[in-house]
Amino acid sequence: MARSVSSDKSLEIADPSCRKEMGRWTLHLSVSLWLLLMLMTFSYTDANYCFASRSKTCSECLQAGKGCAYCPDETFNGPRCDMYENILAHGCSAGAVITSQSRMSIERNEKIKVQVQQAQVSPQQMTMSFLPGEEKMVDVEVFAPTKGPIDLYILMDFSNSMEDDLGNLKKMGKELALLVERLSDDYTIGFGKFVDKVIEPQTDMRPDKLAQPWPNSDPPFSFQNVIKLTKDLDFFNAELKNENISGNLDAPEGGFDAILQAAVCGDKIGWRQQSTHLLVFSTESAFHYEADGANVLSGILPRNDELCHLDDKGRYTKDITQDYPSIPTLVRVLGKNNIIPVFAVTNNCFTYYKKLQEYFPIAEVGLLQEDSSNILQVMEIAFNNIRSKMRIRAEDRPKAFEAQFLSTSGNVAEEGDFDFKPGAVGKFKMLLKAQRLIDDSPVCNMDRDEKEGIMRVKPSTFSSAVNVKASVLCPTCDCEKSAIPKAPRCHGNGDLVCGKCQCFDGWLSTFCNCSASASALDTNQCIGPGSTEPCSGRGDCLECGTCVCYNPDQFEGPYCQYDRTQCQRFGGFLCNDRGSCIMGRCVCSDGWEGNACECPRSNQTCLDSKGGVCNGRGKCLCGRCQCTTSGLEMTSTCEPNFQAQLGVCEATRSCVQCQAWKTGAKKDKEECDKCPFRVIMVDELKEGERVLEKCTFRDEDDDCTYHYTVENPKIPTAKDLEVQVLKKKDCPAASLLWLLPLLLFLLLLLALLLLCCWKYCACCKSCCQNCLALLPCCNKGRMVGFKEDEYLLRQSLLTSDHLDTPMVRTGPLKGTDVVRWKVTDNVHRSPNHPQVLVKPNPKEIIQHPVSLRLNRRFSENLSRPDSRDAEQLRKEVVDNLNEVYKQIPGAQKIQKTSFGTQKNAGKRQDYTIMDTILSAPRSSYPDIVRLTEKNVQSGRFQDLKVLPGYYTVATDREAAGAIEFQEGVDSVDVHVPLFVKDEDDDKKQLLVEATDVPLGIAKIGKRLVNITIIKERATSVFSFLQPAYTYSRQDGVADIPISREIIEDGRTQVSYRSRDNTAKDKKDYVSVDGDLTYGPGETQKVVPVRLLELGEKDALLDDKQTKQFIMDLSNPRQGAKLGRYPRTTVTIADLPEPSVMMFKRGTQNFTTSDPTYTIPVVRTRNPDSLATVKWRTKKAQRFELSGPLKFSPGETEKNIVIDPRAHPAPVQQETFQLELFDPSSNGSIGERKTTIVNVVEGGPKSPEMSKTQQSGFSNPINTLPGGRLHAPSNPRAKAIGPRSIRLNWDPPPGNPMGYKVKYWIYGDPEKNAQVIDVKTPQADLTNLYPYCDYEMRVSAYNAMGDGNDTDIVTCQTLEDVPGEPGRLAFNVISPTVTQLSWAEPAETNGNITAYEVIYTPIDDEQKQVGAAKKVKIDNPKKRMLLIENLVSAQTYQYKVRAKNSVGWGPFRDATINLASQPVRPLSIPIIPDVPIVDAEAGDEYDSYLMYSNEVLKSPAGSKTPSVSGEDYMINGKWDTNFLFPGGSGVRNLSTSSSPMSTVSSNYRGDAYTPGTTTYISGPGSPRRPDMMGGMGGMGGMGGVYSSDVIMRKRSENRGYTDENIRDSIVMGDLSSKFPGLDVPSGVYGFPGSQSTFQSQFSYSRSQGPRARTESSEVREALYDLDRVLLDARLSPGVPDTPSRLVFSALGPTALKVSWQEPHCEKDILGYCVLYQELNGGEVKRINVTNPAENSVIIQDLLPNHSYLFKVKAQSQEGWGPEREGVITIESAVDPRSPLSPMPGSPFTLSTPSAPGPLVFTALSPDSLQLSWEKPRKPNGGILGYVVTCEQLHGGGDMRSFQVSSDTAETKLTVPNLTENIPYKFKVQARTTQGFGPEREGIITIESQDGGALSQYNNQSMTRREVFNMPTEVNTVSNISRTMVNDPYFSDGMMMTTQHTESSGMMMQQITKEVVQRSVMGGTSITNKMFYDS
Repeated sequence: MARSVSSDKSLEIADPSCRKEMGRWTLHLSVSLWLLLMLMTFSYTDANYCFASRSKTCSECLQAGKGCAYCPDETFNGPRCDMYENILAHGCSAGAVITSQSRMSIERNEKIKVQVQQAQVSPQQMTMSFLPGEEKMVDVEVFAPTKGPIDLYILMDFSNSMEDDLGNLKKMGKELALLVERLSDDYTIGFGKFVDKVIEPQTDMRPDKLAQPWPNSDPPFSFQNVIKLTKDLDFFNAELKNENISGNLDAPEGGFDAILQAAVCGDKIGWRQQSTHLLVFSTESAFHYEADGANVLSGILPRNDELCHLDDKGRYTKDITQDYPSIPTLVRVLGKNNIIPVFAVTNNCFTYYKKLQEYFPIAEVGLLQEDSSNILQVMEIAFNNIRSKMRIRAEDRPKAFEAQFLSTSGNVAEEGDFDFKPGAVGKFKMLLKAQRLIDDSPVCNMDRDEKEGIMRVKPSTFSSAVNVKASVLCPTCDCEKSAIPKAPRCHGNGDLVCGKCQCFDGWLSTFCNCSASASALDTNQCIGPGSTEPCSGRGDCLECGTCVCYNPDQFEGPYCQYDRTQCQRFGGFLCNDRGSCIMGRCVCSDGWEGNACECPRSNQTCLDSKGGVCNGRGKCLCGRCQCTTSGLEMTSTCEPNFQAQLGVCEATRSCVQCQAWKTGAKKDKEECDKCPFRVIMVDELKEGERVLEKCTFRDEDDDCTYHYTVENPKIPTAKDLEVQVLKKKDCPAASLLWLLPLLLFLLLLLALLLLCCWKYCACCKSCCQNCLALLPCCNKGRMVGFKEDEYLLRQSLLTSDHLDTPMVRTGPLKGTDVVRWKVTDNVHRSPNHPQVLVKPNPKEIIQHPVSLRLNRRFSENLSRPDSRDAEQLRKEVVDNLNEVYKQIPGAQKIQKTSFGTQKNAGKRQDYTIMDTILSAPRSSYPDIVRLTEKNVQSGRFQDLKVLPGYYTVATDREAAGAIEFQEGVDSVDVHVPLFVKDEDDDKKQLLVEATDVPLGIAKIGKRLVNITIIKERATSVFSFLQPAYTYSRQDGVADIPISREIIEDGRTQVSYRSRDNTAKDKKDYVSVDGDLTYGPGETQKVVPVRLLELGEKDALLDDKQTKQFIMDLSNPRQGAKLGRYPRTTVTIADLPEPSVMMFKRGTQNFTTSDPTYTIPVVRTRNPDSLATVKWRTKKAQRFELSGPLKFSPGETEKNIVIDPRAHPAPVQQETFQLELFDPSSNGSIGERKTTIVNVVEGGPKSPEMSKTQQSGFSNPINTLPGGRLHAPSNPRAKAIGPRSIRLNWDPPPGNPMGYKVKYWIYGDPEKNAQVIDVKTPQADLTNLYPYCDYEMRVSAYNAMGDGNDTDIVTCQTLEDVPGEPGRLAFNVISPTVTQLSWAEPAETNGNITAYEVIYTPIDDEQKQVGAAKKVKIDNPKKRMLLIENLVSAQTYQYKVRAKNSVGWGPFRDATINLASQPVRPLSIPIIPDVPIVDAEAGDEYDSYLMYSNEVLKSPAGSKTPSVSGEDYMINGKWDTNFLFPGGSGVRNLSTSSSPMSTVSSNYRGDAYTPGTTTYISGPGSPRRPDMMGGMGGMGGMGGVYSSDVIMRKRSENRGYTDENIRDSIVMGDLSSKFPGLDVPSGVYGFPGSQSTFQSQFSYSRSQGPRARTESSEVREALYDLDRVLLDARLSPGVPDTPSRLVFSALGPTALKVSWQEPHCEKDILGYCVLYQELNGGEVKRINVTNPAENSVIIQDLLPNHSYLFKVKAQSQEGWGPEREGVITIESAVDPRSPLSPMPGSPFTLSTPSAPGPLVFTALSPDSLQLSWEKPRKPNGGILGYVVTCEQLHGGGDMRSFQVSSDTAETKLTVPNLTENIPYKFKVQARTTQGFGPEREGIITIESQDGGALSQYNNQSMTRREVFNMPTEVNTVSNISRTMVNDPYFSDGMMMTTQHTESSGMMMQQITKEVVQRSVMGGTSITNKMFYDS
């Protein structure tokens, strides 16, 4: 539709200057028009992707998304690509607009036939095309028959352990027949069996065992299809009885082989096309899976080919020639064949299959009894669950599409789940959407197979599906094919394409009339109106007057003149957060207006309860009602605010009473006349529905009742309410007071008669006694019982899951009575109720809430879970209760322990109630009750003291407990659990019964209580928006919003009430309570709570307690209920963050000719508050000035202005200071508290003086002594790119000849700075590192030399794209499976956010021969990928690149053919958290993405398999870097001693299994330099200052946590764990300690020299004696020295410092940590104010620098002595900067007097060799070492070894260790001066023969065992390791495994190599130790 337009001759201008001026005018005119249109357009740019796409061509415009249109008119000046309606609005003719449309057609749409009992869908076939971003909705119907056809295939484990299970199944023939008949009328049933691969080590291959592995058993086999799916149940049962059990060796079975064959052999199994396919998999063992290391021992290497391999007898024939299938393979194959697995498994492997279930779109797991006696029930429950699940899925969906499934009401179904009933037609909506962008790239740029394909939409249980052929439409424009070359409209300098000029090279602007070369140097075109600088000083001026702003996100406009952060604000938000700041003004979003977008355009906020606007009593202005004046208080919608006056009736009562009856509180005429309305007396009142409120009250004066109605006035202009009063009152009948004397007389007479009978008639006396005995008050004994018979509760009103049910005691209240009680849930259900028939699993692990009353009074600290008291008590409770409940079989550790009180508990209500959760089998409930009661009666749980008489133990359906009546107590509450669950019936009953009185003499009276809970359908749900709010006292009011979710619209009410917590009413806030009434459509109201200022007394006391009060919702009415947050906690923040005020510069320079001195003061932090500070002059010669500075809200800079001529004496040269002081309470003074003001001589310059200054000579008055210049002022730096910084400054007084700029990397010494010389007050620093902090300063110079430097200015360069990742490493698993890993880029240039892996099949000429696969990994820590299903013998190119916030970096690539690599190793290392990708799978495979730390595995020979979990972690997390040089490895020997020690033993299971890893590098990969060591330091000024720890930033952010600890050194005193040592006198601790007291003795009660004394009393006495005799200097209450100082390395620049709490007679208030470089420099201080914290993390250290650390404690009496330590973190550094650690390089701790890193060497499964190096600078001569060994988690005795050695390296053999137990080793040097610091290491000797891997491992040590090999097989396994002299593998290195077999006798030779590497002066030493086994 492109149209050609003839050239206009009038545009040709002959004069070149006129042409140039005309071109410039045209350019700016077009820019101005464009900006005008942008302002018109930006109100919708948020959603206008057409305009935002900046499309260059017509086709790109149409492909930007749905609704995009292009205008090809040549004269059109608006945005050519925009929405269709916007294009027309901008003036484009409708006939010229180019658009595109998509299509949709339904090819096959047969209606569902419900009479056909088959699964059906409608429609069946359709074709749809989509524009990018377009959505289409389709209605779909599905039908699931009530008893549709079913194919049931039972697949059973036939290993020997299943013998009783098979026997039971044979006996169930009749029950099985009944089951399948209940499930379906059209069924088939089949049977298969499996064991495992018939080969070692899975099967015993001895001939006799092959014939009969167990008595009366069949030979072993892998899988056999025994009975093909059949309808003949008699035949099935007969065949099944002929089957016998078989057997194998290991516990995991080969069930995966059987499942796959049963799925792919459809004809041989007998699966039918239209039936539901169920596969019941029955076993009691775990499973083998691909590459789990078992079958490779037998040489089975090929992957499973996923084909059918059953012979004529149904036996699997490829079991010993191909591997098991993987889990993703099973998921894909079963889904493809529409087979639903049902795993019927026993308890010991239930968790494995439960985790396996998560990978299948639909599957069930049922728990079998040990003998499978309940297998039929499991099958029936599983089938019902499957039938009830209707999960809709879109299979084979192309990547460019998204699919969602909605209910008919439009709600999105989570995961496609629908509740469609069988036998009925279900309807849903399918929403398909074509994405516009994928990974920030237009969808039209994707491959064809990614944007078109056939999707199958179907329920997961169906075979039928809706086939949708979907494609993305990428339209092109015909006008692009008919371009006008060198068009006159383009001035002959470009082609006219679709109405737009495409300029030739060298020509710019809209019409190609601006030459880039001619205008390159003309910057005047970039100067805008009212500006003097090009591009307003905010950008670069390019050719043709084009400005490129430095920060486009902030500055905009043709001259960068607009700042997008400087538009008007409302409520502190820019444009009220309802619009965008565009071109200097707010462009509001739809529905908002105003200068700051503060006004909504709609009147929705002004609607009253009747739907009117402002109740007709006002105007709606800016979203708020402006009400007319009235005598009543009005609401925000101009309605009478009766709520503030306790309701309409209560507000009008007194006025009605005084006007109608002259009675009441306002009966005085003066008071009554003040009423704002007048009543109308009527004979009959209106109906209640027709008025606002109908009221009824009793008149106290005559005891009569009167009635009236209140309604709004009918005339909107009327101000008064209309009140109608019924004339007639309702008065009671005549008085009966005369009867009272008669009644009193008769009562007295009756009493007299009874007294006579009592005295004179024995018979009557006996009768009266019997009658009185029936009365509780007259009974001589005591009675206990419940107070009420029944409680009726509404679930919507419940605010707790318990009900406090009072129990009362009557009679004499002397003595104690204990009453036992129990409660039973759902007693209303009959025995035949379906839920009653389902018996719970007795072995199910459930939660048992337990409640006890501790023998400890409750304190406020216990209510805060994070308080120190609560933590200590919780630990005591947990330790003691775990010790008691470990007697319960299957019980787990308690959790969720909390503390509180019970209000109505008699004399015990001040004692602490402990509530906790005990998880244990359901069947153990009676045992838990008995055990609890026994310990409660004894008054203690181990060492935990409890009060007898109270406990509660509960399950999810019953509970039991006891309460205690103390002497004098007549009422106690029973805390009854209500067992509220979602599946409860609409009306349920609980029965509470008082069972007996085990202690006391009371009898039980009212024994039973019925509690009925009614579930009702709510019309509305009330809730607070969040559970907590925080307001500042300065806010004055806390507005608490209360939301209403409307289910059925109408009027409703809810009550609210505030109550005190730590905040007190009338002191901190004003309490509120009342009712909120919501009209139709109202969803939210706000309750204002007034906050009070802090009182003077509280302010003086500096009360730091957190002030909180609570708001509760209650009593919802009109069918409403309470929702998620019926309670909220409001915190009153006393003080906001203080503002920081300081001088802007440290020096100010003025001349005597300046009229005023203007000194700026700036403010940071909390700029929205009011803040003040005072200032004054110091050392001024002529004046002493002072005054205040007041910063208003929003102000960040103020000026102090001094007029020097307003003071006596002439203005002269001088220097004085200004000082800030006395800030306001919400402010503080920053680091520049003072500033120096230099006043020098100055005035108008003569021509001669100018010449002199130009010659390089300055006016000496404007210079320093000696003629040198002052420092330039106001230096400011700004990053203008990733490698450049622009530095500007103001020239100093005088005439400088030039400037010298010094700049260096932050943290480097200034002496290494680079210096540049510039002549203007501006410098551009280039060739910098991206994302790096730099420091700089500048000085001016003249002929006399350099002047003073400015203060240091810091600036960080911008981020840049990252460099290429490190070398690629391939762990070759098989010819079709590899594990790809890579290292982080050496230059991250920011924070890495993602990686992208692309692998492409190529030929020998490096050309692509197949589709490339792309995988994006969003977690930057996961730098590994397991790729499956590669084409065998195919060469692939692998490319990896990294991404940060700037974008993607370059690729690192490598090419490899897996078939050419060495064969797979004997085991495959399972690397946790590695994404697994199937190269053959489509995009649907993303939903099956699994991680190998979830892969389940079973150790060989174990009856109870194990699953990988947290025990496989390193310090709580998986370390995925084990293949990276310098990274920590996931290997089985763990140590925290030294990351530079490696051990190459690599066992898996029962065999020696080394790994195969190949490293391949791409071209141009840089070699890593050798590691550099040494000591370095920076000199600096001394001094102490307090600050937060700041992380030094280089090219990356380094954050460290405790999880990264890899090396530790302990500094402290000799522990008592070394009994019998001859300890020399001297220092116990680190030499050089400044604490005389601590250096002589340790007074830690657990570790002092006298701690070996057995008697605690003697130890206490000796401790006190030591304190008196040896350290009289310390005052009582002053803390001792921290007894242990532990240093743990977290990284090359990060360190964790920990210490033990010192002894102190008073509470510790906090700690102080000081550290500085050992050779001097600044002393940094960290204050630890929380005494519970005993560690800090420091992240700003320099690598290879030694630091001195000091730690001391503080109490009320002052600071204690210090503990010192010197430490160094050694690591490899970048040779370009010795302060930049190499990424991924190893690091270790070092201290001069500590032993070197510990190296562990495995000798046997129960022994190891420990070696270490001699301390570099021991404190005295080495006498020997003390080595201690203990189990890390407790248990066993501590062992100590004394080693006499003074050699460079010392070794020690440690025997008698236990496998799979982590040990902590400590090595301490013993010198002539005492003991030095300890070196720690943690190690675990592991095997996979029954234990989980240790979570402390990052190196390898495993157990070795020998298994029987086939006869006449000789196996020789050698390991070769190539090491280079740096800690990295060179590019292209291979680590290989050689495996050779030959005939002869069997021999297994294993050579172990231990490589220890140490860093010494830049060289690498390799020590190799060998031994054979």
